[in-house]
Amino acid sequence: MNIAIGADRSEIRDELSRATYDLLVIGGGILGTSVTWMAAQAGLRVAMVEAGDFAGATSSASSKLVHGGLRYLQTGNVKLVAENHRERRALAADIAPHLVKPLTFLVPIYKGGPHGAAKLGAGVFLYSALSVFGDGMGKVITPHQAMARVPALRSEGLRAAAVYGDHQMNDSRVAVMTVRAAVDAGAVVLNHAEVVGLRKTGANVTGAELRDRLDGTEFGVDARLVLNATGPWVDHLRRMEDPNAAPSIRLSKGAHLVMRRHEPWKAALTTPIDKYRVSFAIPWEDHLLLGTTDEAYEGDPAAVRATDADITQILDEAGHAVRDSQLRREDITYAFAGLRVLPGGPGGVASAKRETVVTRGSGGMLSVAGGKWTTYRHIGKHVLETLARLPGRPLGDDLAAILPAVPLPGLASPDAVAMRLWTEREPGARMDPLVARNLATHYGTIAFDVARLIRDDPALGERIHPDGPDIWAQAVYARDHEWAATVDDVVRRRTTLTVRGLDTPDVRTRIERLLG
Repeated sequence: MNIAIGADRSEIRDELSRATYDLLVIGGGILGTSVTWMAAQAGLRVAMVEAGDFAGATSSASSKLVHGGLRYLQTGNVKLVAENHRERRALAADIAPHLVKPLTFLVPIYKGGPHGAAKLGAGVFLYSALSVFGDGMGKVITPHQAMARVPALRSEGLRAAAVYGDHQMNDSRVAVMTVRAAVDAGAVVLNHAEVVGLRKTGANVTGAELRDRLDGTEFGVDARLVLNATGPWVDHLRRMEDPNAAPSIRLSKGAHLVMRRHEPWKAALTTPIDKYRVSFAIPWEDHLLLGTTDEAYEGDPAAVRATDADITQILDEAGHAVRDSQLRREDITYAFAGLRVLPGGPGGVASAKRETVVTRGSGGMLSVAGGKWTTYRHIGKHVLETLARLPGRPLGDDLAAILPAVPLPGLASPDAVAMRLWTEREPGARMDPLVARNLATHYGTIAFDVARLIRDDPALGERIHPDGPDIWAQAVYARDHEWAATVDDVVRRRTTLTVRGLDTPDVRTRIERLLG
């Protein structure tokens, strides 16, 4: 049994304190997690610590898309789109088909809108060609066909709609499964462990001093190389290494809303707002996800949230294509915001390059920032290759080759898992099909481990809230096998309670008791 799946925090702290690691990754967002996973696959002794929860900040505040990036075609970045498509298709076919699912997108074309049908038709055709037509052929359809797929679509002035294929996911669940994959490969990880200082040998950074935020225990980790992957906090850590370090990044806030849906949608909407910006309206977790904004952010990264102005902007922009009856404020179940980490420099944040930046500080600490969900594995490999080539070879001379397509835990067809969960019991005691489908699409075959808990204690098969499909077995499994230590870890990132607006005071109290 690996130290960290199911191990308690004191065991993990002891393990972290005992060894000298090849690599210490600070930051358990998607970038830090991906590098940790790749480093463990390459045979390195790697540790990862995170001050909050894994993917607790921006990495669980995305648009939930695994996509080629239709709008990058507009800036002429065909190579980037082709690369994104390759990675998207690998995730959907080989790495995480249980967590990443296909979704059809419509781009509505309105009279007087920023783009005409001919231009968008050519765009979606090229887009689908770059993915080798793996999601069908991009085409233009009639207003009538568009409204059959999205009943809440505004019909006034609708000329046509362009159609293309992409994918979506639950980012929090993909993050948790990636942490699990890293641990399966040999990494040691701990969340809610904050860096309070850096360890130095001479002028070189050789580890970190940490404090467990849950019980105040202080401990340290030694490492030959330290990677700062703290996202919006990257410069805060760089100043721990060198108080005079100049700022290296700037931040852009992206806010989203989740709303109750009044009828099923068979497709998502990508609505052009102007020549460059789009607004998404995406069916997600039986709800509707709307977003996003893109504005410079100068405040404390920990305080980022969706403001009333953000909510107004998102609803107004969605209203270009979605009927008012689907955009009532009382239907909002959740509003959230994250921070994009962009390279420092002049110009507006909306036009800044979305690229990964790697810098090395005066004490030898590497800092990495930027990146996106679709290409997270690719970025992890790229950063690891950069670390392997550093002068003086701090990671040693020979790293094992990383296998091209190691799947995330639970790999399976979600339909097959749901069917087995549903048929496995006596007809009178069968699992609710909605509960079975929810488990299958968030855990893959690990859903059978969750279901086993119900066999031992039937009360765990009950729904946490009557209006949602999450059950008590998921909360127990999150506590015992997925590093969930706080109520938010469970309601916001291990289940769908928060996004559905079901994390009531009563639910939160009961989960707090369960976490004990």
